[in-house]
This record gives sequence, C-alpha cells and structure tokens, in this order.
Amino acid sequence: MATNPHLEPSDFELMLRGATLRVTRPRLAVLSAVHTHPHSDTDSIIGAVKIDHPQVSRQAVYDSLHRLTAAGLVRLIQPSGSVARYESRVGDNHHHMVCRSCAVITDVDCAVGEAPCLTASDDNGFSIDEAEVTYWGLCPDCYSRKKFAHHTIS
Repeated sequence: MATNPHLEPSDFELMLRGATLRVTRPRLAVLSAVHTHPHSDTDSIIGAVKIDHPQVSRQAVYDSLHRLTAAGLVRLIQPSGSVARYESRVGDNHHHMVCRSCAVITDVDCAVGEAPCLTASDDNGFSIDEAEVTYWGLCPDCYSRKKFAHHTIS
C-alpha cells in the first residue's frame, strides 16, 4: 500500500476495522500523522498528533504505534544509527535510501519488483518472505553542497 497523505478520516476508520482494531481517536490521529509524515520518528509523530489533538497523551501515541505496527498498518524501520521511524507504505517490500549527511530517508522500489527482491545465496532452510535493503549516500541537496564546497576550496 503506497503512502497517500490525502486519505479521509473514514479511510482510516476502514483501515482500523479491516485490521480488527477498535476505532479510537488516538489511533486515527496517529495513523493520519504517519500517512502525512512518512519516515517520522516517535517524537515527530507525537508533535503532529498534538497539533490537532492536544489531549492525546504520549503513552496513547506509543500504544497506537505499537498496535498499528503489529496489525501491519504501519511499518517500523530503523536504519543503522537512527531512532525508530514509522511509515505507512506497507506490504510491498520496498527499501530505503538514507542520506549520510542530513539523514533524510526516501523510499526506493524493489530492484526486481517482487518480494523478496533478493535471493539469498544460501537460505539455510528459511522460507524468505521479505528482504530489507538500505542504500546509503548523499541526497541531491547534500551532494550539491559538497560539490560546491569542494569547488570553492580548490
């Protein structure tokens, strides 16, 4: 399911019911925040929720993130050296690119297009259903700044 920040509250209600989760104000707010702010950490999600729902507690956000992740409605990712982050793009075995300079994270589709996109050289008897790949480098903005700084120093 691709991220769509233009979903309506009724869409989130249907998602929760489809996952057999009770529809609550905190869950709706958290699901909306994750869809609107992909790759956000918990504090950012709490901040986004608090804008429209100041009465929702930090613990309710943590609990909602846990339930939504367990139900497969959001995905937890944690690139090396980063805090946990959440996204709403689930079920498609996509991967991520992380900027080494500014830590921005973007999605990248599976190299082959089907799960898993990588075949292990030896599956050791496992039935593999997902491959997690993180590409590291510089985003276009950081690369341009680095290139510009290099040219001005030379």
